[in-house]
Amino acid sequence: MKRNSCQWSVISGPLRGIVVFTLCLMTGPLSGIADAAFRVGGYYKNFFTVFNSPFPDAPLTGVVVNRLRFNLSYAPTDSLSYDFAYDFTPRIQDPLLFSQSPIAVGIASSRYRVADLDSPIYPRTDASVGSVGIYHNLDRASVQFSTDFADFSIGRDAIAWGSARIINPTDIIAPYTYDQLDTEDRVGVDTIRVRIPIGVMGEVDTGYIFGDTFNFDKSAVFLRTQLNAVETDFSILLLEFQRDLLVGFDIARGIGGAGFWLETAHVFTEPFDDGSDAWKNYLRTSIGFDYSFGGETYAFIEYHFNGAGVQNPENFLTNLEKPAYTRGGVYLLGVHYLAPGVTHQLTPLISFSGQLLFNLSDPSTWIAPQIAYNVAEDIHLSVGGFISLGKRPKNGDSTQLRSEFGSYPNLFFSSFRVYF
Repeated sequence: MKRNSCQWSVISGPLRGIVVFTLCLMTGPLSGIADAAFRVGGYYKNFFTVFNSPFPDAPLTGVVVNRLRFNLSYAPTDSLSYDFAYDFTPRIQDPLLFSQSPIAVGIASSRYRVADLDSPIYPRTDASVGSVGIYHNLDRASVQFSTDFADFSIGRDAIAWGSARIINPTDIIAPYTYDQLDTEDRVGVDTIRVRIPIGVMGEVDTGYIFGDTFNFDKSAVFLRTQLNAVETDFSILLLEFQRDLLVGFDIARGIGGAGFWLETAHVFTEPFDDGSDAWKNYLRTSIGFDYSFGGETYAFIEYHFNGAGVQNPENFLTNLEKPAYTRGGVYLLGVHYLAPGVTHQLTPLISFSGQLLFNLSDPSTWIAPQIAYNVAEDIHLSVGGFISLGKRPKNGDSTQLRSEFGSYPNLFFSSFRVYF
């Protein structure tokens, strides 16, 4: 048999071994199994975005993001498969945006990875920053295999939990914020995962999520059970992450034609350390309903309680030092929120969607309208915006906030997507 060779001179560092091992596993058996299922796909996306700063006299800021993604999957048998995904993302933007986000609170996109590709490719860390940046991301590199007892997954894959529509209290590994434009593919993390089916619709899901260089203090371990009883889905989650402990509960069911969900999580900060501060513990809960009217209109409403937040806008910035924001995936600054939304099919090819997020304490509001047009089977175009309403920072000072959403910029965007 002819030996397969793999070359990896373009990749350096500890990530090289992981990438090469996965690629060799994916490509090695191709010559020996003629009927294996090998699939290649992906998409190209373009986002043109303009920010209108909440501060007076600040100029408009623009960003053009191009994202090219390749997805590869290979299944030599029914019980064995390999997945690989790579993103190539050139960006043209204001130089200031390479060092800071226009939104006040952000979340690291790849905290749970043993090692990663150096990104951006351009400019390098020691080079001057201009208006062009080229990023890339190895987002999937995993092996899945099944036995009569369980399903196993090893490598870089997506992990997400929760039934809530807008804010998922249990989804803290790689969450998306509410203002994220591209949420189609969850950011991949490095994990070993085992799923054991129980009954017809139940399972036990457990695994270990690796942090930087296998550091235990930057890693996570989870145990999640899911079952269905009395036409209701129940889920219980235990998650130890970066020395914090999350206990989560999720319930979803239908009520009189409507959907109902309740998702809650209580986080104990460093409960296994003698110096743990109980006042840093926090509770987060989302509860809501959704309903479909005649198949053309879909509406929902969700209430969210953020026990990590504060009522007074003057304390927003100092509160960001809490573990909930530094490692717990929390990004909302207030306590009580209401999030209604609607989607209506105007024509078979054109749809309108609108979503609002109210901070009930400020009060301030985030409005997100969008119109989408299905140009062809695999070509989509949309335009929309994120409009912030609320008291602007006092005297234009970014450290003197008077409301949450009033301190955010208005954002307007167009999106063009082609799938292949």
